[in-house]
Amino acid sequence: MSQSRTVSLFRNGRNQAVRIPVEFELPGDEATIRKEGNLLIIEAKAKKRGLLEVLHEMQPQAPEDAFPEIDDDHLPAREVDL
Repeated sequence: MSQSRTVSLFRNGRNQAVRIPVEFELPGDEATIRKEGNLLIIEAKAKKRGLLEVLHEMQPQAPEDAFPEIDDDHLPAREVDL
């Protein structure tokens, strides 16, 4: 069940601002706001994840997605002078 409260609107320079009650406080320093009809929807801005966080969340690849075996029939590699 969603909660609702009456809040105060005020001016902050040329902008209209809303005082958000503590029970509706969003994490972080930034939020995204959008207008849908006569509704204003405010969402916490998603935290950017680091590469290590993303890698830890990845699932291991299934064996059928593994790299193919290397053929041993090919000629051996030779040294190249550059």
